[in-house]
Amino acid sequence: MLRDVRIYTALREADRSAAIGCVAPHAGYIYSGAVAGAVYSRVEIPRHCVILCPNHTGKGLPLAVMAKTNWQTPLGEVAADSSLAAALLGRFPALQEDSAAHRSEHAIEVQLPFLQTLQPQLQIVPIAVGTSHFEVLRGLGEALAETIADQEENHKAEKVLIIASSDMNHYESDAITRVKDHKAIERVLAMDARGLWEVVMSEDISMCGFGPTVVMLTAAKLLGASSATLVKYTTSGEVSGDFEAVVGYAGIIVQ
Repeated sequence: MLRDVRIYTALREADRSAAIGCVAPHAGYIYSGAVAGAVYSRVEIPRHCVILCPNHTGKGLPLAVMAKTNWQTPLGEVAADSSLAAALLGRFPALQEDSAAHRSEHAIEVQLPFLQTLQPQLQIVPIAVGTSHFEVLRGLGEALAETIADQEENHKAEKVLIIASSDMNHYESDAITRVKDHKAIERVLAMDARGLWEVVMSEDISMCGFGPTVVMLTAAKLLGASSATLVKYTTSGEVSGDFEAVVGYAGIIVQ
């Protein structure tokens, strides 16, 4: 695993720049590792990261955080950022402590080896998003921005990166998936959280992490982000050779 991560994040540290948020995929590394690696190769990874993911299983609460639990990966243990998580819980009551939503969920753990490799002192706030209600997603984004702004004001050297863990359209043809994904990516690049939500709903785009991405975009804009860049896009068909039923993967940096 460490070898794979290092291959996918081969750029020099000098090539990385500060970011407020990003979108990175969470499929098996053979399919989406190069896209995730392209994102993390270009981003300075701070000690503090908030990782938002979809709730694929439907288990647990709609907005679930693990505020005090450390995570174990093949590369070692990742500490919980309990202080930042507690501040967010206090600011947004709809977010609750809940392990059930995370227990069988893979979308955060796929990100961790990249982050661990690039930031050995990593601390995370892991949030599973199991709601598609726009006002709730926007509210979480606003609360997250306020909480991070307070954190960065109180600890001026301590920046926070907001990661939306998401794959794009699922299990349609490569041609259809690319058209649908382009519509969603266009809204992300415009930093239009509401527009992303609307196009996903109206065009039936099965972007599993659109909720986390709406939250990230909302927070990032409030924190001063002014641009978004598509770093890499691909589909599973380019690896499997099956172009009849693919999954799309996009890597986007928000600065």
